[in-house]
Amino acid sequence: MYTRIHIMGASGAGTSTLGRDLCQVLPHAHLDTDDYFWEHKFTVQSDPQERLLRIKADLLAQEPYILSGAVCGWGDSLRPLFDLVIFLWVPPDVRLERLRAREYGRYGDEILPGGVRYEAEQAFLEWASLYDTAGLEVRSKALHEDWITRLNCPLLRLEENLTPAERVKAVMKYIEEVGRM
Repeated sequence: MYTRIHIMGASGAGTSTLGRDLCQVLPHAHLDTDDYFWEHKFTVQSDPQERLLRIKADLLAQEPYILSGAVCGWGDSLRPLFDLVIFLWVPPDVRLERLRAREYGRYGDEILPGGVRYEAEQAFLEWASLYDTAGLEVRSKALHEDWITRLNCPLLRLEENLTPAERVKAVMKYIEEVGRM
């Protein structure tokens, strides 16, 4: 069985959802990179060296685990700690609509014009919209593809707009087909 799974993709691609859902059918602990990246969720970033030490310690203590989210750059040294990486991609319009709905669910009217979070929300959505077209300088598909080239473990690509249940089914089918379960 794969005991050290990493799920990566753009913000809004569904990495956290897939991680949580897989932990309902696999005996793995779920960890999310947002819990390490942010000192104060979505406003203040943690120190990169400190977050790396914390995440490494937790990964080594939690096996089997599923880590969802991005670690490119600050977490490059984590690659050897994965025995399966799952890359998620969905069309940009679908992903951005998910993000808008998620953000409204978190902050409500604060993200609407005139709201206290409106400008921050606009900046976030602008950043998120760059994923498919930006280069290696930001969290982008190009950066993820580059990071993937240095993996020493299998990679499963789920690059279509699947429901959460369909994604779980696809992962479980992959695991069963490669005879690792």
